[in-house]
Amino acid sequence: MRVQDIPIREINRPLYRQNDPEKVKALMESIQQIGLQEPIDVLEVDGKYYGFSGCHRYEACTRLGHETIRCNVRRAPKSVLKMHLA
Repeated sequence: MRVQDIPIREINRPLYRQNDPEKVKALMESIQQIGLQEPIDVLEVDGKYYGFSGCHRYEACTRLGHETIRCNVRRAPKSVLKMHLA
């Protein structure tokens, strides 16, 4: 696994997750003050990125207009991606 900043627009979010608006708001305030403290986790499959966790952090950074987000990147084959989508 590696840590890197990835353009938000390049991260696919294939599963819908409902966010708690208050949690997103609190994270936005925190990120503005001290930055993102915990990277989100993404899978890299065939050069594409898929996010399944960190939905509140992802939403907060998106609303703040960030172009990139810090990620824990794990390479995986298509079979692992399919398991996440099942």
